[in-house]
Amino acid sequence: MSFNTRRHASSRTLQTPGRLGPNPADSRKTGPEPDARRGDGRCSSGQQGALRGRPGPRLRPRQPLGPWAETHAFPRGGADLIPGRESPVVDLNVGGEFYTTTLGTLRKFPGSKLAEMFSSPAKACLDAEGRFFIDRCGTYFGPILEYLRSGQLPTQHIPEVYLEAQYYEIKPLIKYLEDTPQIFGEQVARKQFLLQVPGYSENLELMVRLARAEAVAARCSRVLVCLVRNEKEDANCADALRSLEANKRSVVKFGPWKAALDISDLLDCLNMDIKAQGYQVCYSHNSPLPAKVSDYFYTFSFSWW
Repeated sequence: MSFNTRRHASSRTLQTPGRLGPNPADSRKTGPEPDARRGDGRCSSGQQGALRGRPGPRLRPRQPLGPWAETHAFPRGGADLIPGRESPVVDLNVGGEFYTTTLGTLRKFPGSKLAEMFSSPAKACLDAEGRFFIDRCGTYFGPILEYLRSGQLPTQHIPEVYLEAQYYEIKPLIKYLEDTPQIFGEQVARKQFLLQVPGYSENLELMVRLARAEAVAARCSRVLVCLVRNEKEDANCADALRSLEANKRSVVKFGPWKAALDISDLLDCLNMDIKAQGYQVCYSHNSPLPAKVSDYFYTFSFSWW
C-alpha cells in the first residue's frame, strides 16, 4: 500500500461515525500517574475525578457544636440546651412527683433560683430515666408550676407552698402569699410577738432536751416552766426560783417581755411550736409552790407512748 493510501485510511478511522474526540483508549494511556502516597498503586479520589473530567470532592471541616450541645443533651426528644431555642419540653422529677413543662415556663422569672437551675447544664441533675431531678417535696411544686404557667394563685396548703416559693425564690408569689391571712398572722403577729420574748428559741430547745432526758423508762416527762411578764413579777418569783434550784429542780424561765400579750398567748405559742416538732404535749397550771407565786408556774407534759 502506498503512502497516500495509508494516509486516507487513517483519516477514515478518525472520522468514524458515533465517535467524537480522541480515542478513549488513548485517554486511559495518557491519564495521571497513580498517587505515590497510596500503597496500593491506585489513584486518589481527586485523580479519579480528574479522569472523569470533573474536580474531586471537597471535604468540609466539622463545625463545632458549642459548649451547650457538646456537654449536655436535653432528656426529652434529644433536643439540645442551646440558647435561643424555642422552649423545649422538659420532664421533671420533683421528689418522686413527675411533671412536664417547658423551659420557658421554668425561666419565667430570671432572677429566681428555679430559673438559675435551668440556665446551665452544669447545674442540672438527672434521674435514671433522664428527667431533671429536684430534691424537694413534689406535692407542693404543682401549685408553683401552675402559677408560673398561667398566674393561677394557690388557695390550699398555703404555709407549705410558701416555704417552697421561698426555696425557689419566686418573689412575686412570695409577696402574694405573705399577704394571705395564714402567713400574715404567722409572720407579722405571732413571730413579731415572739421576737419580744428574750431567749424564746433557746428556752424552747431546753424544754425539749429536759423532757427527753427524763424519758428513760417513763411514759411521760414533765417540765416546769416559769412565765413572768414584767420586772415586778420577776422579783416576786425570785425566792421560789432559788428554792427550786437548791432542791435541784430544773425550771425553764421565760420573760419578762415587752409585748402587750398575756401569759396564755405565750403558753399557746409554746404548745404550738413543740407540737410542730412532732411531740405530744399538753400543759397544766398545777404547781407545788405557794399560792402567791403559783400563777407564774406551769407544767408541760410530754407523752412518749
